[in-house]
Amino acid sequence: MRNISSLLAFFLFGAHAAGAADINAIGLTAGKAVLVIDGGKPRTLRAGETTPEKIKLISATSESAVIEVAGKRQTLTLGQSISIGGSVSGAQRATLTADARGHFFTTAAVNGVSLRFIVDTGASVVTIGAADAKRAGILYLSGQKSVLQTANGVAPAYRVKLDTVRLGEIILNNVDGVVVEGNALGGVGLLGLSFLNRTEMRRDGDTMTLTRRY
Repeated sequence: MRNISSLLAFFLFGAHAAGAADINAIGLTAGKAVLVIDGGKPRTLRAGETTPEKIKLISATSESAVIEVAGKRQTLTLGQSISIGGSVSGAQRATLTADARGHFFTTAAVNGVSLRFIVDTGASVVTIGAADAKRAGILYLSGQKSVLQTANGVAPAYRVKLDTVRLGEIILNNVDGVVVEGNALGGVGLLGLSFLNRTEMRRDGDTMTLTRRY
């Protein structure tokens, strides 16, 4: 199981609402959650613990956490942002941090299915493996067939349209994609320019912020 620190590669800052605190889930594992409150330092909570802001972690899995605020329980998924007032943050924004090698790994949902990605400005389109495409219900064999040169050699590939790609609060529809057969991608998709070009990218040291443009 990946430890919590490896999950810190993905987090999101929501728009700050006046008079309310934003709560962001940046790391999740069984019985623990890493939360960012009002853009502060990450805090690791165990189930049953409460922050000074009276935010209590009820339970957590690798996919979601249940928190209690002012007597009300809410569920947070990895990367989701809510305000203490209970409204989901409307910011179309996601912020990522680089790993030790300077790579930006993240989890994004394709057609509602969570997949692992690396941000790759050298990839013209969002690229995923056939196994992930099947999980996301993509009938890629009906797409235009081509071949793709990868680090592991030439692999059959199919051009497709992805109904939705969600990264944090950013949701894009009708995104150009490519599905690659075999294990050429090593189980990690490429978050390419067909997604990235529709966002404003800003990098500050080890931090990259994406803001939806259209």
